[in-house]
Amino acid sequence: MAELTLLLKAPPTISSPSQSRSQPKPMASSLGTAASSRIFASSFSARPRLSLRSSSSSSPSLFSFSSSLKSLAFSPLSSHSSRHQRRSAVNVSGSGGFSTVASPKCAASDPDQLKSAREDIKELLKSKFCHPILIRLGWHDAGTYNKNIEEWPQRGGANGSLRFEVELKHAANAGLVNALKLIQPIKDKFSGVTYADLFQLASATAIEEAGGPKSPMKYGRVDVSGPNECPEEGRLPDAGPPLPADHLRNVFYRMGLNDKEIVALSGAHTLGRSRPERSGWGKPETKYTKDGPGAPGGQSWTVQWLKFDNSYFKDIKAKRDEDLLVLPTDAVIFEDPSFKVYAEKYAEDQETFFKDYAEAHAKLSNLGAKFDPPEGIVLDDAPKQAAPEKFVAAKYSTGQRELSNSMKQKIRAEYEAIGGSPDKPLPTNYFLNIMIIIGVLALLTSLLGN
Repeated sequence: MAELTLLLKAPPTISSPSQSRSQPKPMASSLGTAASSRIFASSFSARPRLSLRSSSSSSPSLFSFSSSLKSLAFSPLSSHSSRHQRRSAVNVSGSGGFSTVASPKCAASDPDQLKSAREDIKELLKSKFCHPILIRLGWHDAGTYNKNIEEWPQRGGANGSLRFEVELKHAANAGLVNALKLIQPIKDKFSGVTYADLFQLASATAIEEAGGPKSPMKYGRVDVSGPNECPEEGRLPDAGPPLPADHLRNVFYRMGLNDKEIVALSGAHTLGRSRPERSGWGKPETKYTKDGPGAPGGQSWTVQWLKFDNSYFKDIKAKRDEDLLVLPTDAVIFEDPSFKVYAEKYAEDQETFFKDYAEAHAKLSNLGAKFDPPEGIVLDDAPKQAAPEKFVAAKYSTGQRELSNSMKQKIRAEYEAIGGSPDKPLPTNYFLNIMIIIGVLALLTSLLGN
C-alpha cells in the first residue's frame, strides 16, 4: 500500500548533530545521562535546539512536571497505519533532524509489537538509567488535556503530538528531545506502535522498573498527523506560583483530576533531579547527586532518586535534609487541608500510595486519547482488580485449607469483641458456673419431688 509522506523542512537555524555534540546541552537530560532529568520539566529551562523538520510556526504546549510540578507538556505527532503497516514516524536523519512520515490512518498499535517494544524499553532503562525523563515524556504528552473541549485533537491529551518541534520548544519541555532520541530506535524497530502508545508504554514501564506499581494500562491511542494539531503553550503547571494549591487545582481540575490524584501523582517526584541551569530550581549538586548515575549534579527530591517508593512524602514531612529539594508545589501538599489528608496517609502507608498512584497514572495516560479499537488494547499481563474474599464456611470446614490473613483478622476481632482471642479460651467465670450448678440441682430436686 502506498504511503503518504509529509516532509517538514528544518529551520535554517537548526544545528547539526556534530555541532550539538560540541556544544553544552541545556536540556533536562542528555542521551547518555537521561536519568539526570527530573520527571517534571521546568518552565524556566532553556529551549533545546532541536533539528526537527517542521513547516509549521505554531507553538503548542506540553504537560511538563519540571523538577517540581512545573509544567505538564505534551504534543501530538504523526498518524498511524494498519497494525502491520508503518505508522507516522520521527526519524533521525543524517543531517541531524527529525523527519516525519505520516501513513494513512487505519488502525491502532499491534499488541505483539507493544509487548516486544516494552522489553526493549526495559533494556534501555537498565543501560541509560533514564526512568525520570521517560516518565516525564508520557506525562507531557497527556497533560495538555482540557475536559471542556470535546473535539479531538483540539482537546489535547495523549495523542503523540509531543514529537513535533513546535511543542518540544515549549519551555516546559526543555530536554525532552533527548527522550525522543532514546526511544526513536524502538519506534523504528516497531513501526506498528503509535507514538502516543510508545510514550505511555515507556512511562508506565519506567515506573514499574524503578520499583513502583503496575498501572492498569490500555493501548491503541491514535496519533495526530501534524504540528498544526499540537496544543497551544500554557496548559501546564508551574513549580512556584503565588498560590500553589489554587494553581495545581486549576490545572489538574481542567484535566478532570481530583485532590487525591493530584497528591498521588506528585509522589512521582520520588524519581529524578532538578538542575538550576535548566529549570531555575535546585542546587548545582548535592551529596546524593554528585556521583550520578548518569551526568553528576542537580538536586533530587529523595536520597535514592531512581527508586520509586513513598520517600517523597516522608522527606517533605520530616523537613530534615537541606540537600533534598522541596518546591512550593511540593510543600503545599502538607499545607493545604485537603491535600494533607492524602499526603499524611501516603507517608505512612506505601501500599495505599502505590494503589492510588497506579490508578491516577492510568487515568492520566488515557486523557484526551482516541482509541482504536474504541475499548483499547489490554496486554495479557495487565493487572486485574481482585474481588474481595467472601467468607464461605464450607470452604474451611475440612481443615485442609489455610485461612487468609484477612479472614484471620476478622475472626480475631470477633473473639476480642467478647473478651477473648483465638489463641486462648475465654476467662472462666467461677461465680456464674456455681450459680448454674445450683440452678440445675434445684430443677432436678423439683422434678424428683413431684
